[in-house]
Amino acid sequence: MNKPYKESGDGFHVVRVFESTTQEEELVWHYDKEDRIVVSSEETDWMIQMDNELPKPIEKDIPFLIKEGVYHRLIKGSETLVLEIWKDK
Repeated sequence: MNKPYKESGDGFHVVRVFESTTQEEELVWHYDKEDRIVVSSEETDWMIQMDNELPKPIEKDIPFLIKEGVYHRLIKGSETLVLEIWKDK
């Protein structure tokens, strides 16, 4: 299965790039097998939605936590999104 992003990093700390051409239907509900701390270093109009919650804006330099096993999805914005992710192994 193709991922809707390009990723680089060492597995613990990665950078994911979601291009502005990403299709909304590629951004599916899913969960992760570990806790993750996620930060955008740029202003963006993309949003994050956690299970049973309303979408929230992704704010520049404001980290958010995605807990292991919690369903979530990204909601596409108009520009390319670059996220730094730290995985808790």
